[in-house]
Amino acid sequence: MDDHVAVGLFRHGLTEANLNRQFCGWTDVPVSEEGLRKLQAQSVPDYDWIVTSDLTRCRQTAAVLWPHPQTSINKFREFHFGEWEQKTHAELQHVPEYQEWLQDYSTKVPGGDSYSSFAKRIEVGFLEVLDAMQERGIQRAAIVAHGGVIRHLLSVWAPEEKPFAEWSSENGHGYELSGRLSSMRRRERCISLQAVPSTAKKNG
Repeated sequence: MDDHVAVGLFRHGLTEANLNRQFCGWTDVPVSEEGLRKLQAQSVPDYDWIVTSDLTRCRQTAAVLWPHPQTSINKFREFHFGEWEQKTHAELQHVPEYQEWLQDYSTKVPGGDSYSSFAKRIEVGFLEVLDAMQERGIQRAAIVAHGGVIRHLLSVWAPEEKPFAEWSSENGHGYELSGRLSSMRRRERCISLQAVPSTAKKNG
């Protein structure tokens, strides 16, 4: 097997919670009608294996973008916002714990994740995908997940070293990491990163 692989990282389509700027981590909301229309209008590269977060919005997105069966992995869930799920900044801005968290993301959210617990879960899931690619001889895989998940993976595996806060992830769009599978499994950064085109079909 050629050791060079590509892993696409795609964020789920737009949801009503996104439009309302609500914290929506483990709350299982669907892609909105507008989000589905936007997904249906775009073209994405093809992949041999499609992996998703187990939440509805990610499974829906994958089903629109590719005809292939999906493998759902709950380790790719978004950050768990605990007591702040489905609330907005305006609703939380007077909560002391929220103000503390805004200053220091390593603080554990009441009833939810700390950044370290979130990061560990995501990295374990990604390494499991890379191991499966090795075992099954897969050279192109896509992961459909959440904005926070993608930004953390980029902070660890992208060629350019940037912290979580400096990465962005738009609904329905993604990035493609390319590199040597053996290196990526050793947690080394990939060789190249490109935003995934959404206007022209790219095969291979």
